[in-house]
Amino acid sequence: MTTEQLPDEHWNAFYTEHEQIWSGKPNAAFVDEVSGLTPGRALDLGCGEGADAIWLARKGWTVTAVDISTVALGRAVEHAKAAGVGDRIDWQQHELGKSFPDGEFDLVSAQFLHSKTELPRDGILRSAAAAVAPGGVLLIEGHLGFPPGEHNPHPDIHFPEPDEVIESLGLADGEWETLVSRVHDRAQVLRDGVPINRRDCTVKLRRH
Repeated sequence: MTTEQLPDEHWNAFYTEHEQIWSGKPNAAFVDEVSGLTPGRALDLGCGEGADAIWLARKGWTVTAVDISTVALGRAVEHAKAAGVGDRIDWQQHELGKSFPDGEFDLVSAQFLHSKTELPRDGILRSAAAAVAPGGVLLIEGHLGFPPGEHNPHPDIHFPEPDEVIESLGLADGEWETLVSRVHDRAQVLRDGVPINRRDCTVKLRRH
């Protein structure tokens, strides 16, 4: 990435490196945490090529799915059509931190909201919390570091632990219940077929 690249340019370049970046399957931790919820209105922040949003739509959710990359969104639209759920998903392009989708949602999901470009993550997650309807759930999944063996180009980047994530949200006392706050291992297979083990964290909160 050159210093002149804007965030949307960076992510469009990232997605054009390969015809498909992600596996096409929903995140395992996401599925574990959402499977028991009653379908309603969902907001998927940083939806990428759309696997989580499509899984939600198949389960009966009405989904608003957001990404900065128009390349990723274009692929997601086609994947949703192929899955027969294109009419259940509203795809929106946003540079989160500068714009945010309107409305209240029964589920707001932020899966691995990290970037090698500048990203006001804490502010975005506070906006995510504000978008949760009463009785709804905020689900945040994050990495706790770069993949093993990968050069860290930004050693000043801090990957917060679950307690730090919750504290950064600035939630009103008594308004939220913590359902899950944990660190866990996750097996991942890289594009070249090499298996690695990553440390991730899950935060799941319900608004009273």
